[in-house]
Parts: sequence; structure tokens; C-alpha cells
Amino acid sequence: MIFWIASYPKSGNTWLRALISAYYFTKDGVFDENLLKKIDQFPTRKYFLDFEYNQKIIGDTCKYWLKAQEKINLDNNLRFFKTHNAFGKINNYDFTNPQNSVGCIYIVRDPRNVISSLKNHYELDDEKALKWMTNKKQFLYDVEKVEESGFSDFQFISSWDMNYKSWKLQKKIPLKFIKYEDLLNETFIVSKEIIKFINDVTDNKQKINIDKLKNTLQSTSFSKLKNNEIKYGFSEAVNSQKNKQNKIKFFNLGPENDWRKILDKNLKGKLNKVFEKDLNELLYF
Repeated sequence: MIFWIASYPKSGNTWLRALISAYYFTKDGVFDENLLKKIDQFPTRKYFLDFEYNQKIIGDTCKYWLKAQEKINLDNNLRFFKTHNAFGKINNYDFTNPQNSVGCIYIVRDPRNVISSLKNHYELDDEKALKWMTNKKQFLYDVEKVEESGFSDFQFISSWDMNYKSWKLQKKIPLKFIKYEDLLNETFIVSKEIIKFINDVTDNKQKINIDKLKNTLQSTSFSKLKNNEIKYGFSEAVNSQKNKQNKIKFFNLGPENDWRKILDKNLKGKLNKVFEKDLNELLYF
């Protein structure tokens, strides 16, 4: 069965995968970047190779979402998957269902901090980034492979608010909803809750290994991950579209990403207005 690690882009998904992979796929809890390969992304092209679809048509893989997951689940093993996809239907095709999914952790992040990370990662200015986050029809695909494989890596993410609501409000699969800020400020407590939730929904009877968890948290701190990227690079860093020879820093600001200090006043006002209801509901003031 599939266990989802879901989020809107640039909301802490990679950090969460690092935590989970270090805890569940090592003996001592010490993180190594290669562990991220244990938690693949869905949807991606590799899972649709056995199906006939038009890779030049945006979203044509949607009709095989469930069939691809059924194939993944043939061996009845538990697998973790990262996704930015919204929960629900596209062209009347479900993204997932209870027959294929055992549970999900969704991590949400203050949109006023998400936008700074988006601007860095996708090289957007303020207006384009705001339009990106508020576009209810927004989707992702692998830009660097589009000439080779078209839209095979299509993910429908919708807008920031629609993305988190699609997962939070669904009742089909068990979900633990966490805030990036809580994970940042109370890392041990929230991480322990995450492991307990995963163990509960996957019927894992093992007790939480506190020493292993402490090693996990120490080896996946932002400073540790950032220093490793500086020294060795990071496999998920993308090439700059402005300068193909340069990589965009993946671990950029982290805890220093504070919208109160770095966002333009005009952009702050627009974000506060467009996401006012959500900011209040999520206790982002």
C-alpha cells in the first residue's frame, strides 16, 4: 500500500522525506541523501511506461493514475511516495483511492514564506509568483525533460489554498495534517507524532526508538542539509533557466525565510488579502 507525503511545492516536503527515510530505512537514524531514493515521486513518467497515452497532451496520464498505483501495490509492500498533486479528480479520474492508499501526511506552510521559496526555485518575480500560487489550474511537469517526454511527469497542484484543502477535507484515507512552522519549532514532538501516526495506520507494532529519532533529527537539521549541499551538491537541485551552467540552491533560507523581514510591503498586502480566510483558519497571523 502507498503512504503519501503530500504538500504544495516548497512547503517542507523534502525535509519531511529526509526525516522519514532516515528513521525507517536506517538502523541508526543517520540521514544520507541516497535515502531519498527510497521515497519516490508520483506521478512521474516511469510509472506509466506500460500504458498508452499521449505524452504531448497535458494531463493525459490522469486516466492511468489508479492503474499505475495498482501495479505498484501488486507485491503488497508498504511504500512511501512524495506528491504535490491535489487530492480529487482530474477529467473525472481520481488521483488515488482507499484501495491503493493507506494514509497520508500533509505538510502546509505559511504562503507568505512559500512565495519566497517559489521565487528562488522557479526564478519568478513577485507578480508571477503570486499568479502562480493563486492559479487554480496550475500544474507541474519536468521542464528539463519536456522535449524528450512531453508532459509525462504532469502533476496537478492547483492553487496554494486549494491544494491543502483538497487533502485536509477529504475523508477517503487517514491523514495527519501538520504545519511546517510546528515541525520547525517543535521538531522532536511533531516528528514523534508523525512516526506514531505512520505506525498506527500501517499496523506497525514497533515502539518509537527515541535514540534513533534523535539521530534522525540531528542529521536532518537545515544547517546540516545546507552544508551538505554546499560541499557535495544536491540531487534535487535544478538548473537555472537563466544560466544553464548554474544550479539553484535547494536549501536556501530555511528558518531565515521570514516574510515579515524579506517580503515587499505591496506583496505582503496582496497575500494577506487573497489568503485572508486561510491565514486565519490556520492561525497564521
